Amino acid sequence: VSSVLSSYGWYMLLAVVAVYLLVQKVSRSLAARPSGRPGAAEAAEEPDVVVRRQEALAAARLRMQEELNAQAERYKEKQRQLEEERRRQKIAMWESMQEGKSYKGNLKLNQQEAESGASVSAVPKSKPNKKPLRGGGYNPLSGEGGGTCSWRPGRRGPSAGG
Repeated sequence: VSSVLSSYGWYMLLAVVAVYLLVQKVSRSLAARPSGRPGAAEAAEEPDVVVRRQEALAAARLRMQEELNAQAERYKEKQRQLEEERRRQKIAMWESMQEGKSYKGNLKLNQQEAESGASVSAVPKSKPNKKPLRGGGYNPLSGEGGGTCSWRPGRRGPSAGG
């Protein structure tokens, strides 16, 4: 026993001091940490602070819910208006078909009436007569009538030597 103490005594003393310091640090951290019980943290606070915080949280939730309800009402109203507009268009289309008219032309007239009703100063513009982009005799496969441009394949082979 004396030979073990004489050869490893200082190492054993340092190990005991390190274990002691480690135990002290762990016990301090456990004391500072709140206990594992669910209501222990709330019980440590003052009750009036807790009540005020809960009331503020409830008021914020109520405001957010009211805002969400208002947005939902606006969305429903917009959807109702769109559905009513679609229904009117279908009725107009059906009536024009019963009369033997083209429903597409009728829809264009209805849209123009709606636009003119919205802006009285709007004047429909007439389209000028457009000339065709190419003449009637243009054929890209024949090479005729295409102007000065013509495509020819390049020479074969990488070089021209023998």
